[in-house]
Formats: sequence, structure tokens, C-alpha cells
Amino acid sequence: MALLFSLILAICTGPGLLGSLSRVRLVGGDHRCEGRVEVQWADEWGTVCDDGWDENDAAVVCRELGCGAVRKAISGTAYGPLTQEDQKIFVQEFKCNGMEESLSQCEREDFFDCSHKEDAGAVCGLPEDVRLVDGPKHCQGRVEVKHQGQWGTVCKASWSFAATKVVCRQLGCGRAMLTRKCCNKATQGQGPIWLRKASCSGKESSLEECPAGVWERSNCTHDDDMWVECEDPFELQLVGGDSRCAGRLEVLHKGQWGTVCDDGWGEAADQVVCRQLGCGPSLSPPTKFRRRFGPGAGRIWLDDVACSGKERSLEECPHRFWGRHNCNHAEDVAVVCAEQ
Repeated sequence: MALLFSLILAICTGPGLLGSLSRVRLVGGDHRCEGRVEVQWADEWGTVCDDGWDENDAAVVCRELGCGAVRKAISGTAYGPLTQEDQKIFVQEFKCNGMEESLSQCEREDFFDCSHKEDAGAVCGLPEDVRLVDGPKHCQGRVEVKHQGQWGTVCKASWSFAATKVVCRQLGCGRAMLTRKCCNKATQGQGPIWLRKASCSGKESSLEECPAGVWERSNCTHDDDMWVECEDPFELQLVGGDSRCAGRLEVLHKGQWGTVCDDGWGEAADQVVCRQLGCGPSLSPPTKFRRRFGPGAGRIWLDDVACSGKERSLEECPHRFWGRHNCNHAEDVAVVCAEQ
């Protein structure tokens, strides 16, 4: 019935005549700047077909949402799958040149023949308006926010663990682990202390979505700066061996450890893992030897990992989307590195 409705709608209106598409959003990704593209027409949200979808189109979405630069244009069911009963498809094809400020400025053809197996998506960089600095990792450190083009710290008087959850999500990190007063004299912030009376529920995708009063300079001191710790978004471990440098490879995603399928895995990927873990070079043992670490259980997070060997982190290697695979645990990757 939904498909019939959409077909009738397209026949009645013709291409490009749905009127103004008032808003756009990305749904189903790990943060607000990644996911399936959805556009709003009247009071209803619908998807976009991937016909002609490319980085020019995705770049416009990233710009309209206030995200960073486009990283990838996505096609298919990476953030689904949906059915026609779940949601309508409003647009067959956008024809953006990549310089528009919003999708509404791009030429388009409205839906007449598409399915949710062809939904368009986008991966954008996260906007740089919040950061964690002076910590041991990207996802740990002193909270700083940008206001009027200037970075400043956050006073404890305006902070809560719910706000910490939002920061971790906004930065693409894992779950929130700790929030506390920061720091010693050597790691205190400098410059302004921005007080934002943020009333976060913890479910927002960015601090901008938290109800708040105005930004203002506070009467706090840098003794009151806030420190936040989130799970690293891409932690690795080798399990089942005699040391931390040998075992079945597991990666942490969304707070859950899972394995990696050996499809496409090679010596270059071994070297990346060994380097990331601070171990010595890969010893490249035969497959039979690797099997002694046994199969994993639970999620298989990664498949078709293709490293060049120059990457600093396994996260930088091309791979399928998280959780997408055609494997079983008999194909779990194991890595053996020399110990330092």
C-alpha cells in the first residue's frame, strides 16, 4: 500500500514537485554526523534513493548539518534495512554540485521507482566544537568547548554525568566512564572558562541539543575545570595467548568486544595490529598455529579488512560496516607479534 501511495504521488506531482524539503538528518550511525539520509516533507520523514548519489551530494548534507567534511557517500542497507511499510522514499535522485548550502538547493527527481535496498547515506567528520585535551587518549581529557571562535574550559558548576555521556557520543567515543574535577597545575586549562548551563538528559547527540542558558564568562577558576573519560572507540586486544602480543583478535565497539573475520586479512593487517598494540613486528605464523587460540563468541564486528600496512590504527583500514559479515567464528583472525 505504501509503495502504491508513493507511485500515485509521483504520477500526480511529477519530478521535483514535492515542494520544499524542510530538513535533513542522518539516522542509524554512531553519531549525528553519520547515517542514512532522511528528508522531511510536510510533517513526515522519508529516505533518499541512491541513484546518482555521490560525495558531492553527501558533502551538502554534511554542510547543512553543521558537520565536518564528507568522508564517504554510502549506498544500500548499511543503516537499515527498512521496508516500504516502515518509511516512504521521497526522492529518487539529488543532483548537487557540492557547493550548495542545503539539499533543498539541489536539483532533484522525486520518488517513482526505488526500494530501501538503495537508501543513500553519508559519513561526515564530527564538527570541532567540543574536544578532550591533555589526556592519554583521544577519548580522555579536559573538556573544552568553542564559543565565538575561541576554545575555553567548562566549570564544574555547569556539568553533569549526563553531559559527559553526550560529549562521548558527540566525539564518536564509547560509553562514558568518568567525570571529575580536573587537573593538576601542569594540566589545567588556559584562557576563558565558558559556563554553559547545560541541562542534558544524556540522550542528545551533541551539546548543542541540550537546553541551555547563554554562554558567559564564569566566576570559576581553572581549579574547577572538568575532566571526562570515555571508552576508546577502537580498542584492540589479543585473547587466549601467553602474552598480550599473541592471540585471537578482538575489537571493542559500542561497549562490546567482538572478533574479526579473516576474509581479506593479510600480513599488512598483522603489522598494523602489532604496531597499534605496542608490540614487536608480526611473526606471521601459519594458519594452523593461529587456530590454537580458539574461536570467539558473540559478535563478529569486522570483515574484509584491507590494510596497506602504513596505517597507525586498524580503524584506518578499509572494511565493511560494523557487524556486516558473511563469516562464522571458525574464521576469526588471530595475530602473533614479537614481544617488546
